[in-house]
Amino acid sequence: MNNLYIKKIAILIFCTGFNANVWADTNQSNNSVSDAPMELPDTATDLQIQKTELPQKATRIYVEKFNPYTMIKTVAGITFKRFASQNANIKENPNLLKNIVREELMPYVDYRYSAYKVIGKYLKQTTADERRAFVPVFREYLVTSYAQVFTLYDNQEVQFFPEKKFENKKIVSVNTRIMMVGRKNIDVSFKVRLNKKTKEWKAFDMVAEGVSLLDTKQAELGSIIRQKGLPYVTEILKKKSARNIVFKL
Repeated sequence: MNNLYIKKIAILIFCTGFNANVWADTNQSNNSVSDAPMELPDTATDLQIQKTELPQKATRIYVEKFNPYTMIKTVAGITFKRFASQNANIKENPNLLKNIVREELMPYVDYRYSAYKVIGKYLKQTTADERRAFVPVFREYLVTSYAQVFTLYDNQEVQFFPEKKFENKKIVSVNTRIMMVGRKNIDVSFKVRLNKKTKEWKAFDMVAEGVSLLDTKQAELGSIIRQKGLPYVTEILKKKSARNIVFKL
């Protein structure tokens, strides 16, 4: 199956959770998680972020972040319901999808941590100012990418596997399965990270059929960071973030 298609479909889980079913497999409930990523400096999650060009509004309904499993499912439901309620306006102005992503999804995505993971081993080659400029641009790049994926929603059913014990865990995987009609079902895992200071969970990566979206982006941008520097990549993503959302026929 085309990896790009899988990646795009994966993000749809964030906007289809309201009609999701639980995948019955109670034997998984006690399995441990052993895929914690390397520790990054505290600045990866504590950066003071510059304001983006488009204002960010607070999410309309607060979702508690102390249970990673219920957080993902609840945010999914709220997001898609808003998408459905504004469908007519979105058809006229697809860029409204960016607002929905900013307001309903991004408060639950640890985009700063993700941004530092993308920089990866080239972190020491960058300055604090360069990283401070990169993080909000990377956030807007995610906003645009997610908003474009919203245009692909076609009422796919999503099943959530039972939650596992997450006490004393730093990273958990919220496992799901997208039920496809006429295609092979797609297994997608949301990686969710505990902030050791706030004790709140936020998503930072998705793994679709074994393909990490974050690792893919790191591979794509890493060589550019090495060759031309982080400011160059920041400008590239800034241009990509400004793209209009389009419903493709």
